[in-house]
Amino acid sequence: MEHWNSTLGSGFILMGILNDSLSPELICATVTVLYMLALTSNCLLLLAITMDARLHVPMYLLLRQLSLMDLLFMSVVTPKSFMDFLLSENTNSFVGCALQMFLALTLGGAEDLLLAFMAYDRYVAICHPLNYMVLMRPRVCWLMVATSWILASLSAIVYTVYTMHYPFCKAREISHLLCEIPPLLKLACADTSIYELTVYVMGVTFLIPPLVAILASYTLILLTVLHMPSNEGRQKALVTCSSHLTVVGMFYGAATFMYVLPSPLHSPKEDNIISVFYTIVTPALNPLIYSLRNKEVMGALRRILGRYMLWTHS
Repeated sequence: MEHWNSTLGSGFILMGILNDSLSPELICATVTVLYMLALTSNCLLLLAITMDARLHVPMYLLLRQLSLMDLLFMSVVTPKSFMDFLLSENTNSFVGCALQMFLALTLGGAEDLLLAFMAYDRYVAICHPLNYMVLMRPRVCWLMVATSWILASLSAIVYTVYTMHYPFCKAREISHLLCEIPPLLKLACADTSIYELTVYVMGVTFLIPPLVAILASYTLILLTVLHMPSNEGRQKALVTCSSHLTVVGMFYGAATFMYVLPSPLHSPKEDNIISVFYTIVTPALNPLIYSLRNKEVMGALRRILGRYMLWTHS
């Protein structure tokens, strides 16, 4: 099969969900609304946690990182897809594709680890409240954040370099919303079976241990909550944990479908739908799930709005 020089040629052509749909204008409008919702809600959550001293505790410091990851993740994909659709220009250069893959893998991997650390934070807060400020002191909290970013970045750069070293065939169309490993390997003019198996094994290795840690943490939390004497304390713990579990379910469900489920079991169209879910829908819903059901966050937003109103009228 004829090869094409991906470094000197026009790059890849991304055939995302906007190009495959019967009503691309409607989907484009929906994606735009979701993106603006995600942008606004994540920025408000970042503002509330940063500006309100009452939220400078480990749980909200980790939540701020999650919000930042969501904000960056959707910005890696959505603006380019939107502009490509408006300009009818779907090409992505070799370097641009590699950069998008690296950023998406970094942010996805960092969120994977961060959700496990957030579950541990809730476990300590509810099961060992007297030791909470010792076990989750600022140094430990920042170590968790740094570990998430560093491990995800190292993993992403290895995957990106190895994936992009393959020779690609003349057919340059990627049936996907963004440059990711599974759809790119379908264009390779070489045997990628061993690498695909490696990606599968590493995907399981990277996803399953944090998921097991999360499930174990929340199982212990549930057992502790059921024995709480106070109905108010029990309800507050359940509301907080249910919010976290909703986010965990959305993230790990999409990631498992994409990287753990064998590729013959899902089609490019299904992959496109899942990619929209974890790059746009989940980042839009995460801050709403955490803030609308959280009195402390809503209180912080009201205080910030109140200060702003006083400042504008002074």
